[in-house]
Amino acid sequence: MLDDLIISPRLTIPAEELQERFIRASGPGGQNVNKVSTAVELRFDLAHSPSVPEDIRERALKRGGHRLTEDGMVIIKAQQFRTQERNREDARAQLVAFFSAVLEPPKLRRPTKPSRAAKAKRVDSKVARAKIKATRGRFRDDE
Repeated sequence: MLDDLIISPRLTIPAEELQERFIRASGPGGQNVNKVSTAVELRFDLAHSPSVPEDIRERALKRGGHRLTEDGMVIIKAQQFRTQERNREDARAQLVAFFSAVLEPPKLRRPTKPSRAAKAKRVDSKVARAKIKATRGRFRDDE
């Protein structure tokens, strides 16, 4: 039936863990739109999958967004194309993209502070701007 989904050398999802369901697609499609189930709903139980390493699972659960249910199920709906096979390929490609985004841990942000010269430059520019603005306004004749 389906082949295993190879995402990286470290992560491969067996075909048995993927559930596919064909549903009717919404939107335009001509006469077939109400008769043929061409859209694919791909489900993957991320929270309980033995094939996903723990660090990748944690990052995926944090960054899952709208594709992730509360119980850790990834749901991808593909309905862009008019055939089941192309929509199936699209859904699998979306799942690969989902995991590719979380494979590498994010870089740690090291907080930085502006240098003394940068602070001085900022203050000098503010003083110069204040002097320019101070010359504006009504002309006063003190005679």
